[in-house]
Amino acid sequence: MPENVASPADSWWSNAVVYQIYPRSFADSNADGIGDLQGITERLDYLSELGVDVLWLSPVYPSPHDDNGYDISDYQNIDPLFGTLADFDRLLASVHERGMKLVMDLVVNHTSDEHAWFTASRDGGPDGPRRDWYIWRPPREGMEPGTPGAEPNNWESWFSGPAWTFDETSGEYYLHTFSRKQPDLNWDNPEVRQAIHRMMRWWLERGVDGFRMDVINLISKDPALPDGIVPEGARYGLGHPYYVCGPRIHDYIAEMHHEVFAGHPRRLLTVGEMPGVTVEEAKLFTDPTRRELDMVFQFEHVGLDQGPGGKFDVRPLKLTDLKASLGRWQTGLGETGWNSLYFSNHDQPRVVSRFGDDSPAHRNRSAKLLATVLHLHRGTPFVYQGEELGMANAPFTSIDDFRDIESLNYHREQTALGTDPATILEGLRHRSRDNARTPMQWDATEHAGFTAGTPWIAVNPDHTDVNAKAQLADPDSVFHYYRRLIALRHTEPVITHGDFRMLHPDHEQLYAFTRHDAATGTELLVLANFSGAGLTVDLPHGWEHSDILIANIPATAPLTSPHTLQPWEARVHRRTTS
Repeated sequence: MPENVASPADSWWSNAVVYQIYPRSFADSNADGIGDLQGITERLDYLSELGVDVLWLSPVYPSPHDDNGYDISDYQNIDPLFGTLADFDRLLASVHERGMKLVMDLVVNHTSDEHAWFTASRDGGPDGPRRDWYIWRPPREGMEPGTPGAEPNNWESWFSGPAWTFDETSGEYYLHTFSRKQPDLNWDNPEVRQAIHRMMRWWLERGVDGFRMDVINLISKDPALPDGIVPEGARYGLGHPYYVCGPRIHDYIAEMHHEVFAGHPRRLLTVGEMPGVTVEEAKLFTDPTRRELDMVFQFEHVGLDQGPGGKFDVRPLKLTDLKASLGRWQTGLGETGWNSLYFSNHDQPRVVSRFGDDSPAHRNRSAKLLATVLHLHRGTPFVYQGEELGMANAPFTSIDDFRDIESLNYHREQTALGTDPATILEGLRHRSRDNARTPMQWDATEHAGFTAGTPWIAVNPDHTDVNAKAQLADPDSVFHYYRRLIALRHTEPVITHGDFRMLHPDHEQLYAFTRHDAATGTELLVLANFSGAGLTVDLPHGWEHSDILIANIPATAPLTSPHTLQPWEARVHRRTTS
């Protein structure tokens, strides 16, 4: 490693755990049914007891909330729904007083169409001074503007429909890879990049400790904007090859590092959300010698249970696929770079319902197993609010229960195509982002202690049994198991520094691997039974009678070979090899 470049494993965030807060659904202090900054501040002692090191806030900036705040209309203020800048400053100070750090969500692939930058770009016309801050193009030659097929290319939006909207005033289309109210910024314009850098420095001067960067690998587009391939039966083309890790992406990220983070007196955290990123690209982004990002969010493992119809085409997860995917990322970033570790976030359904078993018989045990497997990998774990309680998917019964733009657009599009309504609802029930956005379950009262008003989206009715108050009082709860896992990451160097070796990669029920730290001579064995049936396994040589480090079932007998794991049992053993 070159001089003055720290190895990722030696950085402060290598043995840290990040907790994501979705402010709208976390805690409401003023009874308007929407979570806010004061509500978060009032719950910091809970997060401190859990033991997490970093809080990541989903967007709290002013927004029309077409995409629940990921459509920002002012980068340097707080939406009145969530409070004020003074409320934010109090939250930040309270976080720091407890020895934790706070990371902001940075959404700079696009803004809201109500941002002053975009209104100036639109209203100034094709010759206006800020026209080139966004991506504008005339209609296809010979096509009537505003008619189907007249768009500059055939790309599909991530939220269904065309990725272009026609502006009648100026006679051109603007690009939006997401909602029509989320126009894409033109990162090829240096003035745009400089404005973003200034904004980022403003938040760092305020005291924030870094950024999680939303879809940051989409910011560089192929300037030719060519048509994408149209899948069979689809109306629009796939633009991904022309803007996922586009032609100047590494230039732009390296420039951001140089202009914003290089030489900063505090060691900050930078995490890039990157749909479609490969292991090879991630190594480049997270190689500390390149000075780009600290880690990336990749999406490979959360697409394994999707059929050819996309995310709402639900297929059972094959454990061998999950092991192959996570194992490939562990190996690929084992020598260079760093992994982020997550099963859940605001864009994913609840993991205990998705990869575990949320039935009463196995819910707690499978929630603990999933945590064990994830947290014992090499990388930095991310816990999404409520994951530490084993919160599950919501029992949505009709389209009226949903709030998310992606889900509503999908339902509208599929209904128009004549898809069976029950099939549409089943896909949404399993995969909608709203599963992650139901309110945090603090207690068993009417609205789960989230609000004294009417919540913006219904509370999961299972909160009467699954809630923080009950779990704090139960030493065998999912909460206290997470607390122990997090504490282990702080005290066991092998979890941070150890290498990773997958065992039994072709086994359909067993997830097993070892972690070994040559510096301390410590080795861990992780065994997890991903099934509702008992499982007998042969142990690697030398693990008989080894010490148990943590388990989701109290160990009643020494580890012997062969050994039978109970349904959804997970256990971690420790031994010294030198």
